[in-house]
Amino acid sequence: MTQVSQSRWRRIVIDVTPLRHRDFRRLWLGSSISLIGFQMTAVAVPVQMFAIMRSSFWVGMIGVAGLVPLIVFGLWGGAISDAVDRRTLLISAGIVTWGCTLALLVQALLGVRSPWLLLGLVAVQSAGYSIGSPARNAVIPRLIPSAEVAPANTLNFTASNFAMVLGPLLAGLVIRQGSFAAAYAVDAGLFTVVLYATVRLPHLAPEGEVRRPGLRSVVEGLAFIAQRPVLLMSFGADIVAMVFAMPRALFPQAAAERFGGSAAVGWLYSAIAIGSVLGGLSSGWMTRVRRQGAALVVAIAGWGIAVAAAGLARSLWIAVALLAVAGAADLVSAVFRQTMLQVYAPDAMRGRLQGVFIVVVAGGPRLGDVRAGATASVFGLTASWVGGGIACTVIVLVMALVWKPLVSYRSPAPQS
Repeated sequence: MTQVSQSRWRRIVIDVTPLRHRDFRRLWLGSSISLIGFQMTAVAVPVQMFAIMRSSFWVGMIGVAGLVPLIVFGLWGGAISDAVDRRTLLISAGIVTWGCTLALLVQALLGVRSPWLLLGLVAVQSAGYSIGSPARNAVIPRLIPSAEVAPANTLNFTASNFAMVLGPLLAGLVIRQGSFAAAYAVDAGLFTVVLYATVRLPHLAPEGEVRRPGLRSVVEGLAFIAQRPVLLMSFGADIVAMVFAMPRALFPQAAAERFGGSAAVGWLYSAIAIGSVLGGLSSGWMTRVRRQGAALVVAIAGWGIAVAAAGLARSLWIAVALLAVAGAADLVSAVFRQTMLQVYAPDAMRGRLQGVFIVVVAGGPRLGDVRAGATASVFGLTASWVGGGIACTVIVLVMALVWKPLVSYRSPAPQS
């Protein structure tokens, strides 16, 4: 292969430069492996809930159970991660999450069939995830040079979405055999890998002025975002995308009524992530995009259109293909939003801003679950799915027309 063709190839495929750094590589590998089990649980819980209650409304209630602790502990966890050793915080939060997975395993083995127990365990698991995630994102600029933050985010999102492909497919296989416990057991086993990777990290004490974690420090983080319209509007656009167009709470019902049963549920849950993985593997072009604000708007509008079209599909494979297109668009918006936030933030503020990021990124889909489940129970599956995608596209385009700073935002020029 000539040097010219190698150069062209590097401009297309994903940039793996951050993996040269040992600590980042170890954490990335551990997280990538454990996320496969996490995604199996993410599918097993709603499918188990639907099997118990036979209602998308109760599946949507899983989003409610996870939302409140996500908001409270996401913001608080971000403040804590700016005040303590982030390695220690990651270990503590991981133990909480692991314990919830073991509890899910036990209830499945005992055949408890309690919707309230499932909701309670989801709430505690959400709290553990929300405390640890801001610290995990905040340590990235400490483990690699700042110039490699964007490629590192792309690697993380691509690995996460690969897990969203493989995890649901594996979950679909074991759930088809009626074994929710097997899904939870795999999750518990794989989670030990990321715990090991976290223990091997160096101590990561906060740099700069340390604020006591509490309401005041949380408010400082929110004020930082509020004073920067580009960040504020990027979060608003993502909330619109997830609340109005996230269809995952409808997947169990769609599989049962439209696509032939439980064998389809794994493909539906995997489809968005399949597109994100393919988008990530061909993401070399993203490093050359300067008009990131405009790209963000186009990506979210494309997400809404693709989701709406998937809701009209009567073929499983057409629905999967359209959801994959939506997933590729979602990857673009996620990488740009995360990179913009990490570049803006000093280390002393980074944990709090990542706390807000986690609340928006993880909380938006949970609100979307509530919206989708509630509207489906009143207006039906198709109206909830298609109407949400159309609403997302219309709202984000109106936002772009009204608030110009987001569309006109350009990334800083690369330094020579």
